[in-house]
Amino acid sequence: MVSAESPTRNRESPQPVRSPASWVPTAYIAEGIPFAMVTWVSGTMFKDLGHSDTEITIATGSIGLAWSLKPFWSPFLDMFRTKKFWVLSMEYLIAALLGAVALSLTLPSYFHVILGALWVLAFASATQDICVDGVYITALNREKQAAWIGFQGTFWTAGRIFATAAVVGMAGWLKSPSGGGLEARAAWMYALGISAATMAAFAVYHTFFLPVGSLSKRPEDAKEIVTTFVDGVTAFFRKKAIWGMLAFVFLFRTGEGLLLVEAPLFMQASVHAGGLGLTLSQKATVDGTISTTVSLIAGILGGKFIERYGLKKTLFFLALCLNIPHLCYVFLSQAVSPDSPLSMQTISILVTIEKFGYSFGFTANMLYMMQQIAPGKYKMVHYSFCTALMNLVLLPTQMASGPLADWLGYRHFFLLVLIASIPSLIAAWLAPFPNPTDGDEPGGDERGMPEPESRAEAA
Repeated sequence: MVSAESPTRNRESPQPVRSPASWVPTAYIAEGIPFAMVTWVSGTMFKDLGHSDTEITIATGSIGLAWSLKPFWSPFLDMFRTKKFWVLSMEYLIAALLGAVALSLTLPSYFHVILGALWVLAFASATQDICVDGVYITALNREKQAAWIGFQGTFWTAGRIFATAAVVGMAGWLKSPSGGGLEARAAWMYALGISAATMAAFAVYHTFFLPVGSLSKRPEDAKEIVTTFVDGVTAFFRKKAIWGMLAFVFLFRTGEGLLLVEAPLFMQASVHAGGLGLTLSQKATVDGTISTTVSLIAGILGGKFIERYGLKKTLFFLALCLNIPHLCYVFLSQAVSPDSPLSMQTISILVTIEKFGYSFGFTANMLYMMQQIAPGKYKMVHYSFCTALMNLVLLPTQMASGPLADWLGYRHFFLLVLIASIPSLIAAWLAPFPNPTDGDEPGGDERGMPEPESRAEAA
């Protein structure tokens, strides 16, 4: 049996590498769709069907736990089959689950049935995330990772556009007289059916174009499985400055966590309840199309900005870009009233500014995890550890956002968001940089063992 400590333990088989342009965009669009469906679209749908902010955020926010539990099964995905196999399996499963959610709307107890399906969908999406990211960080070297990081986030955002603009917009159109004037549940059923068909189409495409990812040696028996799992976990916590790096990952999204679900609900809430009073079609235009399209550009610019000036020099500035635009929601909540509703132009501009700042600044978070924490022989596993912790802060903030907004009112709630953003800035200022940030780092893991060759490097 090959020891887990052997330098050949994780050697990878060289495989031909396709151009990133043929699979990075589609892989991250397909990764963004299910997350957006669970996080934003389900909340929009439940709000449209008459559920309260508290009920929505507690129910959907708790589902976010799935993305924070990834470390418990991510090591096993690298031991059995290939990363591509898991990506395809999860994409077909997600398509089936979205179809099941659509059909569940015909049931009297649809709310609880849909929540159950969303929990399974979230675990499938988390598994897809692990392996798509695993393909990315093992098929591309550091230079290409940095070059494509902005596009990675951009096309993930494109998946969000599809969900929050196309799916929500379709439901709104089907409810309108021009779309047939369907009852709300029927309109959402057809809209969700489109999302299911789209995910199935991506799965078919990726069957032919997605790289396989790194091919690690398979464990020979149960003992080696356990040894490899333990070795992967202990190697993670042996990394230099790991606790400081994890503090950055956990705190970088504190303010955004409160906005993530509640801001779209604020747009949808009636003006008499302190919200912006947007219809589904208006919300799809503002939050799904205009502002999120700008996010695509911001993500690319953020990646190019880091590529030119370096992550270490720009991290605090990018944290400012992420958090200062929260003032846009403070203004919107303070300015709107039943006697003076805000124009669509004002709402669109301010929401777009906030989205631009978020997408521009968020590229720093992803690249920091990829290049400061993930390097080593367990790249995919350790990167999933990071993204799990990153999402962990969203669990309490998302769940608390609805009750806080109902209790404080939207005006005071968005002031609280500003206060909650302060830890993000502190974490960015103090974030450690133990690994090289310019050029390819020398091969070898924390113990000086040879780094597994990526498929791109092998080619």
